[in-house]
Amino acid sequence: MNNPIPARLAALRAAMQQHGIAAVLVPSADPHLSEYLPAHWAAREWLSGFTGSAGTLVVSRDQAGLWTDSRYFSQAEQQLAGSGISLMKLRVPHTPEHLEWLQQQLHDGDVLAVAGDSVAVTTQRQIERRLADSGATVRTDLDLPGAIWADRPALPQAPVVEHELAWACIPRADKFARLRKAMHKLGATHHLLSSLDDIAWLTNLRGSDVECNPVFLAHLLVQAEQRATLFVGRAKLGDALVAKLAADGIAIADYASITSTLQELGATDRLLLDGGRVVSAIAAAIPPGVTRIEAANPSTAFKAVKSAAELDHIRDVMRRDGAALVRGFRRLEQRLAAGMAVTELDVDALLHEERSAQPGWVGESFATIAGYQANGALPHYRATPESHSTLQAKGLLLIDSGGQYLGGTTDITRVLALGETTAEQRRDATLVLKGMIGLSRARFPKGASGPQLDALARAPLWASGMDYGHGTGHGVGYFLNVHEGPQAIRPPVAGGALVALEPGMISSIEPGLYKPGRHGIRHENLAVVVEADRTEFGEFLAFETLTMCPFDRRALEPGLLNPEERAWLDDYHASVRAALSPLLDDVDLEWLHRHCAPL
Repeated sequence: MNNPIPARLAALRAAMQQHGIAAVLVPSADPHLSEYLPAHWAAREWLSGFTGSAGTLVVSRDQAGLWTDSRYFSQAEQQLAGSGISLMKLRVPHTPEHLEWLQQQLHDGDVLAVAGDSVAVTTQRQIERRLADSGATVRTDLDLPGAIWADRPALPQAPVVEHELAWACIPRADKFARLRKAMHKLGATHHLLSSLDDIAWLTNLRGSDVECNPVFLAHLLVQAEQRATLFVGRAKLGDALVAKLAADGIAIADYASITSTLQELGATDRLLLDGGRVVSAIAAAIPPGVTRIEAANPSTAFKAVKSAAELDHIRDVMRRDGAALVRGFRRLEQRLAAGMAVTELDVDALLHEERSAQPGWVGESFATIAGYQANGALPHYRATPESHSTLQAKGLLLIDSGGQYLGGTTDITRVLALGETTAEQRRDATLVLKGMIGLSRARFPKGASGPQLDALARAPLWASGMDYGHGTGHGVGYFLNVHEGPQAIRPPVAGGALVALEPGMISSIEPGLYKPGRHGIRHENLAVVVEADRTEFGEFLAFETLTMCPFDRRALEPGLLNPEERAWLDDYHASVRAALSPLLDDVDLEWLHRHCAPL
């Protein structure tokens, strides 16, 4: 089959020549700056053929490069082959990041084009500052990839539904009242939101416009005087829901009318917006006389801290999700023991079948990663009908999966030993587990941030001269996006914000180790920050592990665990056994007890 990418790049370059453009920047972004995109805005994927969720494409008159991080190096090398696009490895010595590369390539009078509906206000400013010394300028009014994309998918039209109060726990009127207090404190008369998870959380609405993320395409303009306008496709909402929203002071307007509404703001209005979460095409509609207040969306911090009622639902969801995984893992072992042919795709199907039978289940929280042996070394691997492996009764299988439930969102990774394993595999799996245990057991002072704790998970690997290229933990939404801010557990970044961990925040704890061509290890639990104790030195916090599912001890080398680590693992398995036993019976219960036995 012919590779369509060279022809698409040629069409793009022809459009560039027609408009006098020296280079085009194509981010992985939509007008809501989402991590995962509706197909309508997957221009970077369409132009490059690279399907990873993180990447930036730059096309000049005679060169093209795709920048991505270490999670996707192997995948990108395969997918870019023969495309005419070079893989540019982020955070690798001597490889310039894309703005540095553009500084080197562009000269006085050159013009860089980036679609204004795919670049944040703050990012546009950064690009302009970086290119100023070279004399190049930026145009955001040209969407050249969109101009040549003849069969571009339409906008999604999935229905929007209410997240009933029994699950949402907090009435939307209370959420808006809290938001307006924050607006008043900042001196804002209006607040513009484009981030889909903020909008879904505030309104207690959910949708399915983005695969695996229960959000819907919308903008929201909140006024200080108990009024707000939700810009969304009217056909997505039933009449009864529109009436309920109106009773809470929320009017409905057409999705595309956000810019015309912003243009009506006056000189006395003071508009709060997050410049990192609003695109320049939307911000360009704000009249010059309107005072802009640029600050983080208050709702982002609000929704990160789960309420006691939400946490009760989440704990129940974790038990049911864990029971589904036990059934799926037991059935997988049974099939392999019987000599049946089992592929990575079958693993996905098994877990889907078991999770979908659980009360309140809505769908997967992301595409399941089932990577056998060398495929496990690709952190964001995804088996396809065209490319997947058949499991054998030996080696390691990495399974990273999660579910969306009305009462919460799950994300878990386990490494299963399917039979005989090597000493290297068991050592690596144990070193990664030591890191997870070290962070899970941590006590830390109130005000500490994720970057301050990240090294706890890496220390056992560092001691053996090894590391991993991704963050250790991300926030998780409440029946929302599986990746949520503002908190994160990751290495420190120059100039990066240090967001304090607060009680009620949920984070993944997921150290890993990847050896291309051999195997990959990642252990992942979700944990919530809780109050620990108060001493003469102040308040201290800790993590409560929420995920309930056994680790496969057959993949470990117990002799590498110290007494405290062995005790943590035995205590965790005792908790899992107690939590899941009432939900299981017969062979599934026996499997649970066997895998939760003390070391």
